Amino acid sequence: MNAASKNIDKIEPSFWYVGMKNPKLQLMVYGANIASWDVAVNYPGVRLGSVVKLESPNYLLIYLFLDEEVKPGKVQLTFTQGKKKEIQYYELKERSHKGTERIGFDASDVLYMLMPDRFANGNPANDNDNTLSPSKADRKDPNARHGGDLAGISEHLDYFNELGVTALWFTPVLENSMTGGSYHGYATTNYYKVDPRFGSNEEYKSLIDKAHEKKLKIVMDMIFNHCGSEHPWLLDMPSHDWFNFPDYEKKFVQTNFKLTPHVDPYASKYDFKTMNDGWFVRSMPDLNQRNPHVLRYLIQNSFWWIEYAGIDGIRMDTYPYADFDAMAEWMKELNEEYPNFNVVGESWVTEPAYTAYWQKDSKLSAPRNSNLKTVMDFSFFEKVNQAKHEESTEDWKGLNRIYNNFVYDFLYPNPLSVMAFLDNHDTNRFLEDGHDIAALKQAITLLLTTRRIPQIYYGTEIMMNGKKDVSDGNVRKDFPGGWKDDAQNAFTREGRTTEQNEAFDYISKILHWRKGNEAISKGGMTQFLPQNGIYVYSRTYEGKTVMVILNGTSKEQSLPIKNYSEVIKNHVSGKDIVSDKAIDLTTDLHLSPRQSMIIEL
Repeated sequence: MNAASKNIDKIEPSFWYVGMKNPKLQLMVYGANIASWDVAVNYPGVRLGSVVKLESPNYLLIYLFLDEEVKPGKVQLTFTQGKKKEIQYYELKERSHKGTERIGFDASDVLYMLMPDRFANGNPANDNDNTLSPSKADRKDPNARHGGDLAGISEHLDYFNELGVTALWFTPVLENSMTGGSYHGYATTNYYKVDPRFGSNEEYKSLIDKAHEKKLKIVMDMIFNHCGSEHPWLLDMPSHDWFNFPDYEKKFVQTNFKLTPHVDPYASKYDFKTMNDGWFVRSMPDLNQRNPHVLRYLIQNSFWWIEYAGIDGIRMDTYPYADFDAMAEWMKELNEEYPNFNVVGESWVTEPAYTAYWQKDSKLSAPRNSNLKTVMDFSFFEKVNQAKHEESTEDWKGLNRIYNNFVYDFLYPNPLSVMAFLDNHDTNRFLEDGHDIAALKQAITLLLTTRRIPQIYYGTEIMMNGKKDVSDGNVRKDFPGGWKDDAQNAFTREGRTTEQNEAFDYISKILHWRKGNEAISKGGMTQFLPQNGIYVYSRTYEGKTVMVILNGTSKEQSLPIKNYSEVIKNHVSGKDIVSDKAIDLTTDLHLSPRQSMIIEL
């Protein structure tokens, strides 16, 4: 698009692509009294569908239809108001990849989740930006911006390769021009602009290109449920139904954070509306996806970032808080345009039946279909954190909790497309305020070998801990070495403690072994009822079998090997990839306290 004039402030998206399956293109025009202008279009293969004038005079929606054979170029848009005339040129670009060539993440990947503000500061010059709402970087304040940015991540791409992860999930990178700060990124104020304190759109795209060169995928965190309260839409509401509960100044309605009304057959309309339409917090107004113009804007925004930046996946925040049918339509369109792409939705309820309800093709939500391929396993998160210090061998405690979690995999249309994790930016860290490396090793073994897509939270590999009891910032601490004046540099072996290197080496070893291992990424699973606190399961694919043994107690144990003959079959030996030792499978195994074994048969 040519430079903004005195009448037109901006058009979103600023450019688009030819060759998309959906021929409709929505242009949102911003400008003082722009709704009083008329629009004409002149370009071969592009026709004007409709012009929508909203309640605010400062917005105009132009719907264009692009023919299948339309060529890249600059579309002439002629705006007229009486005798006044202004011409804008809107660019249509060639796509760099076909939709089928956009490959998402799956169970062969391991996602490394990080917060850009807290990971590494590669460019101190962008720590503060006077063009945005004031929020000064202050590393002494756990709830302020700390200065981490895209340049810092880019400088450490080799670190991720050394560790062995295959995909990076950043918390949101888009502009959060919020007076209160919003270092976490979940209060968007511009859906088409990277926050300058992280970098620029060009830097984001460059980072993704560099990551791809190093065989790393990038997952973009998006939020369709809400935006930031200092977004232009709230300061000048396009229409009364652009947001839910728009009369917030007179009566503020916050969500009840109870997601059960989606599935509760007895749920009241009052509870459902409060949950679904209530604002997340006062600084995060709730978008109304039932408004077709809002929904089209959001759908296009996700497609634009796929096309422009080349992201490999999307993590959708607060998924069940948005409208079910609207989100299902988004996912339907995305799956049609990018059939090999992937989206994971956050649905924070710890009941497997609830999580399975949200997965694509679930019978639990039929006849409706979310079309969402991947869901997050909060049940696994809860069970593994309950089990980590339990000694009891009772049927409902210790590693029995993990066994019971997987019993309910029959509810999922596709258990291999469920994301498991030990912790994230919204929870206590797995180690909380401790340093139990045995518990960490066992949890990591489980996470990286079970029938899931694993996600690791940044710093887990160096045993970072923290609890949310005082501040979220305690579980979102800076990665040591990400700032030039840090006393420790945990990005290097020399900068890590002996204990940190032990944890790093353990996790890295399994991660590298896991790459390309189809028994783990594609295989079926057989699990055995835990006996005396010992949990055993196997993963098998095309004749290759991996047997995982976890001693969930702090005492030495003997494992009667004959009980597992159905997966061992005629194998007489195997190799434990943890210890690199050969394992005799003709005799009972001796297990040390909290020992984990991954045996390739």
